[in-house]
Amino acid sequence: MKPARWLLPMLRLPLWLLVPAMLLPYYWMAIGAFKPVAELLRQPPTPWPQAATTRNFFNPDWAGTTADPDRLAGILQVSVEGHGFLRFYANSLLVTAVVTVVSLLAASLVAFVLTKKPFPGSRWLFRALLLSMMLPWEVTIVPNFVTVAQLGWINSFAALMVPGLAKAFVVFYFRQALAAVPDELISAATLDGAGTLRIWWSVVLPVLRPSLAAIAIPVAVGEWNNFLWPLLVVNDASALTLPLQLGKMAGDLSYNPQAAAVLMAGSLLASLPAILLFLLFQKQFVAGLTAGATK
Repeated sequence: MKPARWLLPMLRLPLWLLVPAMLLPYYWMAIGAFKPVAELLRQPPTPWPQAATTRNFFNPDWAGTTADPDRLAGILQVSVEGHGFLRFYANSLLVTAVVTVVSLLAASLVAFVLTKKPFPGSRWLFRALLLSMMLPWEVTIVPNFVTVAQLGWINSFAALMVPGLAKAFVVFYFRQALAAVPDELISAATLDGAGTLRIWWSVVLPVLRPSLAAIAIPVAVGEWNNFLWPLLVVNDASALTLPLQLGKMAGDLSYNPQAAAVLMAGSLLASLPAILLFLLFQKQFVAGLTAGATK
């Protein structure tokens, strides 16, 4: 039964209220990145930069540490132990790219074997994966940290990457997607002489392309925003990730409120990869979410 015409606008009203509420913080961050310090801290706040500036990104008048708010270092000039913002940016890009690509490939292979190449005990293994999804991530922090410390990986990229490579939810997601793939397709490839890895690479991955794009976005964004785990395993400036640096700057605001505009600029730059990722893979993302929804 279709709802009455007058009811449709009322059903859409929560959506129209939710969208501005979600976009307002990002809008405030974006305009704050281009406001001078004095304007950013002004009360009442201005809804638009009245004197837009790029000094929060790069300040040509910066001359070392100074209390002058007009001569603060821009975010691209901030450094920790000789390592600048771009180094932290590159660290986060590297960790995010490696974890996303490797975890998705590994999960798709595991899901393929569990779904199309079952073996004795495979069902129990899948149930164990489902059980691991019920455990809060915080429960595994101490065992993972002890393991990483015993392997001597503290302050290394291995500590940042390896624990994030195994993702039970991604395996479950791919298994559900592969359940809709006809067994005849796998059998035909087997008759042609293709082995398990060849079938996975040449048959399964192309079929999973929409699903790969759909799950890659939340996985990549989660790794990009990861804060707690890097905070535990990294204290060397050369391996710091972007969220750690921004978190440190946020903590410093209690000592120097003038740095709020610089933090806004850093947060704006930090949000760009996630936005670009969604824009680039928007069609695949929507296709992956709606796969199987229609006949």
